[in-house]
Formats: sequence, C-alpha cells, structure tokens
Amino acid sequence: MKRRVYLSGGMEYAPGEGRDWRDLMEAWLTETLGWESFNPNSESDRMLAALCPGQDMRALKSDDPPAYRRIVAQLVDHDCREVAVRSDLVICYWEESAMRGAGTKGEITMARYFGKPVYMVTTFPQRDIPGWVLGCTTRFFASFDELKAFLLATRDAAASTDPRT
Repeated sequence: MKRRVYLSGGMEYAPGEGRDWRDLMEAWLTETLGWESFNPNSESDRMLAALCPGQDMRALKSDDPPAYRRIVAQLVDHDCREVAVRSDLVICYWEESAMRGAGTKGEITMARYFGKPVYMVTTFPQRDIPGWVLGCTTRFFASFDELKAFLLATRDAAASTDPRT
C-alpha cells in the first residue's frame, strides 16, 4: 500500500528551514518504503516562485506585512488541505525551531482532528513538550533510526495481513 506522509517540523526559525532532515526522510521513505511525501520546503519553494517571483519572502514580513500575510495564508491553506485530505500520516520533528514557530503545532492539530497518526521524533523529555502537542501525538521516537525501524516493522506487519498481497 502506497502511503503519503506529511513532513512536519520547524521552518521559519530552523537552520536551512529544516530542509536537511526532510530531504533525508523523503528519500528514505521513497527508496525504502515506496511511499510518497509532502515536503513543505519543496512545496513552499514552488509556491513562492509563483506568488512572489524574485522577492525575498522573509523581507516582506517587515516591508509589506499585508502582502506577507496574504502569501502566508495561501501557504497555510495549501498545507492544511495536504494534511486533511491527501496525507495518511504525519512525521513531526520536534526541536527548538518547531517549538518557537506555529506551523508545526497547526499541522499536528489538523492531523489529530482528521484522525491521522502523528509520529514525533524528539530528544525533548515529554515534560518539556506543551500538553497540546502531547495530545496531538500518536507515538514518540528518540531518533529517526528508531522511527524508521518502527515504520519498517509496521509496514511489514501490515503487508503480511493484507489479503491483496
């Protein structure tokens, strides 16, 4: 069964907008599991090229707040539809930048509301994670390797009980 995974985590305050872990996870999901991913970095790049070509999006936040809000609203709408309609599950990387921003919290809230599992990778002790975030999370992992082992095991278990295989 081909699944679609939303890759949630800090962008606005993350080094490289959180691109490194997403690119690695996206490649692993595709190559190892044959799953699709929604990578907000790639999607934002594509959308921003169309919505504000040649402009520094981050500069608009101070230079033209109304334009910035209009563009961000379109990104939010797009990402919410992705979580609600197209994705089967969310992988959330919870670290300092995710805690500081708002998008990650919104994405996992959408996933919770629409009954999608949220698998969180974090080194934070649960006592240091906001209660709302804990309530949105299905399962916690201390590393991406631990998450990958879980996804492999559950994929293999699901395949062995799937009458289509």
